[in-house]
Amino acid sequence: MTEVLERLRKMLNVEILEVEYEGDKIIVYVPEDQVRIAVGTGGAAVRAAELVLGKKIEVRAR
Repeated sequence: MTEVLERLRKMLNVEILEVEYEGDKIIVYVPEDQVRIAVGTGGAAVRAAELVLGKKIEVRAR
């Protein structure tokens, strides 16, 4: 699980506060001011991370 966290941190290029695993989905909590960075332009960063990890990713502010 920590390997996934490190990969997410590098791919999304933000501070990750918490990660939850819900079936085939990963919910990533980031600081409110970093959500836009984590999602990327048009969702590109999240889509790329989804392809690499093979799971859906949802970014939420905390």
